[in-house]
Amino acid sequence: MTQRLRLNKNADRRLKAGHLWIYSNEVDIKETPLKNFAAGETALVEASNGKVMAVAYVNPHSLIAARVMSRDPEMRLDRSLFVHRFNQALALRESLYNQPYYRLIHGEGDLLPGLVIDRFGDVVVVQLNTAGMQALADEIVDALEKVIKPDVIVFRNDTGGRRQEGLEAHVEVVKGTLPDEVVLEENGARFIVPVLNGQKTGWFFDHRVNREWLNRHVAGKRVLDVFSYVGGWGVQAAVHGAKDVLCVDSSGPALAQVARNAELNGVQDKVAVAEGDAFEALAALKTDGEQFDVIVLDPPAFIKKRKDIPNGERAYARLNREAMRLLGRDGLLLSASCSMHLAPERLMEVARGAVRHQDRHGQVIFQGHQGPDHPVHPAIPETSYLKALGLRVFRD
Repeated sequence: MTQRLRLNKNADRRLKAGHLWIYSNEVDIKETPLKNFAAGETALVEASNGKVMAVAYVNPHSLIAARVMSRDPEMRLDRSLFVHRFNQALALRESLYNQPYYRLIHGEGDLLPGLVIDRFGDVVVVQLNTAGMQALADEIVDALEKVIKPDVIVFRNDTGGRRQEGLEAHVEVVKGTLPDEVVLEENGARFIVPVLNGQKTGWFFDHRVNREWLNRHVAGKRVLDVFSYVGGWGVQAAVHGAKDVLCVDSSGPALAQVARNAELNGVQDKVAVAEGDAFEALAALKTDGEQFDVIVLDPPAFIKKRKDIPNGERAYARLNREAMRLLGRDGLLLSASCSMHLAPERLMEVARGAVRHQDRHGQVIFQGHQGPDHPVHPAIPETSYLKALGLRVFRD
């Protein structure tokens, strides 16, 4: 028999507004003690008056104690539900893209909280980020078999979110044999994706639209790609006519992938790499008198929690100031942030401060966001996280 999870008085307001999360302090623990639930267990969520509102899965050890999977109290969390949601998600992606390279499931944005699936043709990479999704792993695999029939399914269960849920980290191929190279195509370029040991699922589809915009402004230009990872920005710039590109990253294996991806696209003569800390690399380039026409800043999240906001904002400010020193007289800076806790207006303020620090002028000519295969849930601000500014920087 399915247990019930009762909410405190007025704690149902966010759910009524469309939110999918229930925090532990919103649960009436006298009526329904959280300790009575196993991690990942299904429950019927009821308001303080006993009215059933939704079906959710529960983790008594997490700050987010429950995540809603359906508003229909009769809904079962089984293969059929996943087949339905996967078909809904697939219909959106197939309307957006003519090739099977995209984020298929974006957690809450696709009404499947805790689940991320990226598709690289016949290879799909799955992240089960919560105890609830871990408990439903078999159903997820079965539903993928039904909806897209991939040759290979990889579980990348090594995220920070799993640690917060009390889950072990592991990476495994759960179906098929992984080919020697997994290749995707994006914006006219091809990339080998390190799905087993790369960052996240191996690739960042979320910047696809922003990279497409930048590609229109790089012909004949000298480009610096900072925090390059495997060359998503830099290699694409070379493919779209950049004169030469320098990719900077602290990871030697990532830079080796940059070189392979440049060769894959026939632009190896245009793309160079430099290994090292981003701030130190920027300082060294300035000391050497280097200048660039276009600079891309796509750092990891400097602000992972609210308490990190002051230090994180200072890091973004310093990064943008140091990069701007390397721009020519009339240059283009693409400044990005994947920190959900950095508000868009604060990134704008970072850019403004960096421009004035150099006693230059700036014009924002582009404001980017995560791509449409990373849909934002309108009731969950946390699902809107990616920001990108295209800034023309010039002198009188």
